[in-house]
Amino acid sequence: MKQHRIDVISVNDSPMEIFMYKPDGPGPHPGIVLAMHIPVGHTGIENDQFTMKTAERYAENGYAVAVPFVFHWWPKSDDIQVKRDEFRDDWTKLDLTAAFDNLAAEDGVDGGRIGIVDHCWGGRVAWLGACHLPGLKACAIFYGGRVKLQMGPDTPPVIELAHQINCPVAGYFGNEDENPSPEDVDDYEAALKSAGVPYEFHRYDGAGHAFQSFNSEERYRHDTSEDAWGKVLDFMGQNLAA
Repeated sequence: MKQHRIDVISVNDSPMEIFMYKPDGPGPHPGIVLAMHIPVGHTGIENDQFTMKTAERYAENGYAVAVPFVFHWWPKSDDIQVKRDEFRDDWTKLDLTAAFDNLAAEDGVDGGRIGIVDHCWGGRVAWLGACHLPGLKACAIFYGGRVKLQMGPDTPPVIELAHQINCPVAGYFGNEDENPSPEDVDDYEAALKSAGVPYEFHRYDGAGHAFQSFNSEERYRHDTSEDAWGKVLDFMGQNLAA
């Protein structure tokens, strides 16, 4: 298991944990903000085996990784539905900015080579980050749903902010998924194309939602997952190269 440390920083007077992972060697290393998903993880990153293992794998491939606990606004014991219903993009934008700044300031990290990536709920968060963090150099979204929904007051659905994205975007989707559905993914693609954002989408037959979730026998698709891993590492390698 890759060792990590936990930084705690204040975001609008609310303490937020950031799990920090470092690769071997002195660097300078490229970085990844890993935008965690909601199941299990909303109770604490330490309970989210999938997110922690994903962070470790990026670190093993030479990336420094920051995983911000974007659910710090609620007690860890609160019900998941409360967090779904009250989730706010304006709060989350602050969280991602803090995580980016923390990672960019880390010794041995090249702050000019940072991307963002994640899965499911976090895939939407990654899209949000790409809209608001101009320093990002790459964004990878794994089956991110709710991109077309508004979350929080006075904030548009993030699909409407595609014109604010300043980095290439990669997407990985299962054709049997319902959230996002293939039709949703068509809309994502149309928004990026209209905004002139460079992108690459990969759609997998025989795969549904959470096809990378190795801890779900029902959803995990090993071959598809490994193919997507290869593609996202290539994508990050190309866009975060020194």
